[in-house]
Amino acid sequence: MRILLPTGSAAAETVRRAAEGYDARVVVTGEIASFLTPGQLASLVREGTYDLVLVSGMCTASFEGVERETGVPVYRGPRHAADLPLVLPLLGELELSRTVPADDFLARRKAEEAAGDLARREEEASWDLLVRGVKIGGTSRMKVLAEIMDAHRREDLRGEVERLFRDGADIVDLGFGFDATAGDVTRCFAALGGIEGPLAADTQDPALIRAALGRADLILSLYDGNIPVVGADVAKAGAAAVVIPGERTLGENIAAAEKAGIGALVADPILPPVGSGFAEALAKFRDHGRPLFFGAGNVVELLDADSIGANALLAGIAMELGAAVIFTSEHSDKTRGSVAEMRRATEMMALTRGRPYPKDLGLDLLVLKEKRRRREPPLGYGGSGEAMEMPREVTYDPCGNFRIGIEGDEIVAVHDGIAIRGKRWEDVLHTIITEGRVSRLDHAGYLGKELYKAYLALRFGRSFEQDGEF
Repeated sequence: MRILLPTGSAAAETVRRAAEGYDARVVVTGEIASFLTPGQLASLVREGTYDLVLVSGMCTASFEGVERETGVPVYRGPRHAADLPLVLPLLGELELSRTVPADDFLARRKAEEAAGDLARREEEASWDLLVRGVKIGGTSRMKVLAEIMDAHRREDLRGEVERLFRDGADIVDLGFGFDATAGDVTRCFAALGGIEGPLAADTQDPALIRAALGRADLILSLYDGNIPVVGADVAKAGAAAVVIPGERTLGENIAAAEKAGIGALVADPILPPVGSGFAEALAKFRDHGRPLFFGAGNVVELLDADSIGANALLAGIAMELGAAVIFTSEHSDKTRGSVAEMRRATEMMALTRGRPYPKDLGLDLLVLKEKRRRREPPLGYGGSGEAMEMPREVTYDPCGNFRIGIEGDEIVAVHDGIAIRGKRWEDVLHTIITEGRVSRLDHAGYLGKELYKAYLALRFGRSFEQDGEF
């Protein structure tokens, strides 16, 4: 296969090294590969005989006309020349995109394959019990149970439940504190009419458990203190239940729940936070003859570390222990997003079956760090100078100042009493410039910096403070 690889002088050496061993012609078309024009490419293609052309993924021009004129397909390569060694070996195996950079195209393709694999595995999986049609245990994927604490105090309970299901929860659990009443429980579940996903009630109060049984598919938590009082009611309602140890052992409480007639049981050995017996509890996790419940949320909430890696690792531990349900929560700002993180983590663990480790799956939880740093070609220049220190005294723009903030999922820039809103920082900046609301270059640069900080705050769920550090 004869390949034409047009590139820029800055990346030429990287491209030549990647092309070694292939029937490829590397041609430098200018300093920057992305500036390639259709006219330049057409001239290059006419100079030889090629099976395909691989242009830089950073190119913005359309090469459809070149294809029609020459009959040679033109595909987008990776955005970075350093990624060429990953793409070239695949050219004979699959057709790349004419519009999407190869690295994005391959990542998307692998993710789609992973999603298809997950769906197939789940459809074919066995189960120990069904909760409103959701498979629990067996060979099915570990299910994510997301908790809403103090559900009776929520102003928009339905909205929160719907969001958690959208974020990937398999079961949403309504927690009721000691101040909740049976009326509160009835009201909360009534507000969720029409929601099809499995719902759970988290309370040990028999009166609250009875109030939940009209809709709750799963009860958390039964133990020796309430099984004698409410066990028969749970069995009659056909609800599943999570059993925990109390004054009696977990095994004894499971036996009592079975005696009360409850057939669908999940065993929760209780997982304490790190520093309070976490490792010891893990060592005692064992098969109780019922699907296992793994309380990861209690560990993450009481750990001052970013939740993403913690959720991934805990999901891996839960998988090795054979857990069927993994509990997570978003009680604090630092754990916001944990439901989506844990869902992705359980999917990664499902794809790990048959592999030695959860790596190169098509799915990942990499957010801030890269899997592999690229080694870009050095910058070319004839001279250099040290940057001048920014003056401490500010020269104000005659057009006036801006107040920048975030509201919901939008960036907001307020100028002269008018709010400019947008989800993308560049759109907001473009509007400011187009409407003539900025006249100084240094002010425009400042606005770009602050608007991008606001975008990052939205993306990573952080607070935003104008003029503050991110």
